[in-house]
Amino acid sequence: MSLPPVGSGPRGVLSRRQTRERTARALTTRAETSCEKRRQELLEYVVSINMGVARAVASRYTNRGLETEDLFQVAYAALTRAARDFDPGQHDEFLSYAVPTIRGEIKKHFRDRGWTVRPPRRIQEAQSRIARAESALWQELGRSPQPTEVATHLALPVDVVTEAMVADGCFTPTSLDRPVDGLRGVSTLGDLIGDVDPHHAAAEARALLAPVMTQLAERDRRILYLRYFEERSQEQIGQELGVSQVQVSRLLSRILRDLRAGLGEARRSAPAPVPG
Repeated sequence: MSLPPVGSGPRGVLSRRQTRERTARALTTRAETSCEKRRQELLEYVVSINMGVARAVASRYTNRGLETEDLFQVAYAALTRAARDFDPGQHDEFLSYAVPTIRGEIKKHFRDRGWTVRPPRRIQEAQSRIARAESALWQELGRSPQPTEVATHLALPVDVVTEAMVADGCFTPTSLDRPVDGLRGVSTLGDLIGDVDPHHAAAEARALLAPVMTQLAERDRRILYLRYFEERSQEQIGQELGVSQVQVSRLLSRILRDLRAGLGEARRSAPAPVPG
């Protein structure tokens, strides 16, 4: 079966099986030819018939505070790099190599540009290592790795890996036009923002989270304070609360999920800004 000319025909007419077969053939042919023009044509062909996969991966990260089109562009660039670097002699299936690469680049994009509430530095640093490990383990295992497998691969505590994975979704900012009650009589978040000072980032984070934090139980607020303000370890928090480190890890995971849900609900319920 010969490959169709690059760019011929609508992309949507190929089935998954056809896309997989044509991708494999194109990448094998590209690896075997020394003609740079032909190599570039085959690269463009592979990218063109797999762009739907890149969009599908990127779509999982939309509505988290960054422009959707930017996420698509990051995904397309990662797809292109994956196709360029793919070695048919070392990997059996292109998508098992490309999807973790795309996902890792999107997560990196969020870490660089999307943090609204920053976790402890060691969690932030673990994020990039975890993304690379997930990509490597996906290729080795042929599936998404479990947190315990990532922890073993990186020689990191399981609680650090679990917390980093859970915190990976804390990206969605709240509109500055959202009303805020009870904060020094100010009506919106935008009114809270003044001149930049050394404590501005922390103050902004507190303003964003304050309405949601009031909905948490007292113990949950205490756990967050100990973890993210005093930067206590999970073991230290467990000693103060009289529970195990594993229980603290589970509590943090649940609390962060509740916070994300609360921020998302607040964002959806906020009134649309009145056009000026």
